Amino acid sequence: MLKGKKILIGITGSIAAYKIPFIIRLLKKAGAEVQVIMTPMACDFITPLTLSTLSERPVLVDFYDKGDGSWHSHVDLGLWADLYLLAPVTANTMAKMVAGIADNLLLTTVLSARCPLFFAPAMDLDMYQHPSTQDNVKRLKEFGYQLIEPTKGELASGLHGFGRLEEPEIIFHRIVTYLNNKPLAGKKCLVTAGPTYEPIDPVRFIGNFSSGLMGIEIANSLAGLGAQVQLVLGPSSIEVSHPNIEIEKVTTSEQMLSACLKYFSSSYITVMAAAVADFKPTIVADKKIKKAVKLSTLELEPTSDILATLGKTKHDNQILIGFALETNQEVAHARKKLTAKNLDMIVLNSLNDPGAGFGYSTNKITLLKPAGEIISFPLKSKKEVAMDIVNAILSLKSQPK
Repeated sequence: MLKGKKILIGITGSIAAYKIPFIIRLLKKAGAEVQVIMTPMACDFITPLTLSTLSERPVLVDFYDKGDGSWHSHVDLGLWADLYLLAPVTANTMAKMVAGIADNLLLTTVLSARCPLFFAPAMDLDMYQHPSTQDNVKRLKEFGYQLIEPTKGELASGLHGFGRLEEPEIIFHRIVTYLNNKPLAGKKCLVTAGPTYEPIDPVRFIGNFSSGLMGIEIANSLAGLGAQVQLVLGPSSIEVSHPNIEIEKVTTSEQMLSACLKYFSSSYITVMAAAVADFKPTIVADKKIKKAVKLSTLELEPTSDILATLGKTKHDNQILIGFALETNQEVAHARKKLTAKNLDMIVLNSLNDPGAGFGYSTNKITLLKPAGEIISFPLKSKKEVAMDIVNAILSLKSQPK
């Protein structure tokens, strides 16, 4: 079931650590590779020897091996894993995760991991129900992490209530279900992301403040469901390293159009999330324009409408998604764009919503479909927004076109 999958398990200082060997055995029997990381306090509850014997790998506790000085790279660990399971995770570790504190190998790997992260709390019922703990659980879910809720039962304190680590079989089933849920396996998808820069001269350009994060998270979400994603990426400083994503970097709108035309016909799902410039200079100077020239006007012309171009050639077996960033009459303008460009759905952003649009790690969207359906979402992390968009795209598959 999990042959070739790489599972990272992070264990913190909880009496519930005794359950982790059972999880490791289930994962190994299913064909997974397992690497264990422990906090120093976790070693007081279960020995690294037991866990290394079951996982068939040395257990990592410190940033480096105190015997030979070899470095345990949290970056490499974060890139290696297909899934990172934190179990059991204490209230203390969750609070550090929310605050971005990285004072042990387990936590630095949390900050480096690019794979899905599951966290399974275990603690006394009053600790779990405390407002600070509940706020931290909520924040971690907003980060896009998957919560495995603790169960109700007898606790180490002698009290009875919620706080018990979920049973190994249930945790194992959650992991198997998640990793085997690949509805887009073998499907080709095209995603555009980032801005375009339209040159004025060799050193100046017309552009916008898009970072590319929204489109990149959509590409990651599609790739996580098994799709082979072609990402056409405008100028962006964000690194992308999913094995299912191929990147073609472009700068101008014409380069983006050319790349999209190259990949569109073979793409099952296309999501045009890039912030393409609407205008470009009519004449591009071949040398830097000096201030002494006293340039008083800059003549512009429209760039090619990439979305409309693709919409004209779209077949019935293709799904085409667009974005609309609006400042007024948002729904009306997005609805017009949805129809005019032959889209299957449009994602509406309003610059009137705090925390949405360019320059934020969060976004607030409304989805519009041709039949008139409108779905609005609250402000979320762009990773979560990407999941909402992809889930909505998957729902389109079952609807007649």
